[in-house]
Amino acid sequence: WRSVAAGLAVLAGLSACVVPPDDAESPGKPAVMAAFYPLEYLTTRIAGSDLAVIPLTKPGAEPHDVELTPRAVADLPKALLVVYAKGFQPALDDALVAQPATVAFDVTPAARLTTTSSGATDPHFWLDPMRYADVATALAARLAGLDPAHAAGYASRAKALVAELSALNGKWLSGTKGCRVKDLVTSHAAFGYLAAAYGFTQVPIAGVSPDAEPSAADLARVAGLARSAAVTTIYTEPLVDPKLAATLASSTGAKVATLDPVEGITSTSAGSDYLGVMTANLAAVRAGQRCL
Repeated sequence: WRSVAAGLAVLAGLSACVVPPDDAESPGKPAVMAAFYPLEYLTTRIAGSDLAVIPLTKPGAEPHDVELTPRAVADLPKALLVVYAKGFQPALDDALVAQPATVAFDVTPAARLTTTSSGATDPHFWLDPMRYADVATALAARLAGLDPAHAAGYASRAKALVAELSALNGKWLSGTKGCRVKDLVTSHAAFGYLAAAYGFTQVPIAGVSPDAEPSAADLARVAGLARSAAVTTIYTEPLVDPKLAATLASSTGAKVATLDPVEGITSTSAGSDYLGVMTANLAAVRAGQRCL
């Protein structure tokens, strides 16, 4: 996927929904902006070579806290579409309020955001591959409506992606069938959909926002639950300070492992894309939850 530099270079030249061609001989492509990595991956897979996909969150950045440059805000209405999840990135939500409704595609209705933690809605729907697949289908339909000439390609690529996501879901279902530890102790409440899909109970140290600071009482509660449930693994994640997870692990005799919410891919990620990281996550869960 594109580097930040490449994304910004395209963004700087964005005009009238079209990325300028590399040379005068080739036509430009309509540009679609994707709010953060899971939506960038989905959009790129469905767009194929018919669209230029512009990421709005740089690799390694915490997507919840993304801030848009003035130029990026100015270029939003020039895109064919801005693919985002309402409520996940407040700065982008605010910027889109002033844009025509046709510019933005909010994926949350297709994702069916039904999971909450401490009163906050969990937006991390892509950690359930089948919800992610539903968003892929909805996005393909939206792109087809905007660009009928390439509708067949969008539909075909979405169908192929849905098949891959269905296969991933099957691996998770079979791989987590015999897990002896059902409590999933995580850095923050990002894994509600994953837990629900595969028979776990999420026990987050912090809330839906990774910036939320748990109280001493919260830590004591989670530690007590971890001991009583014979939890052997506390999960941290790549874009979050592992200090709290390490402290909790040392107080309970558990070990620390990485469970990636796939909010971004970096050179240190356990896979090169969503499918790779989710496969690595399955291996981590199977080991940490003592699965047969």
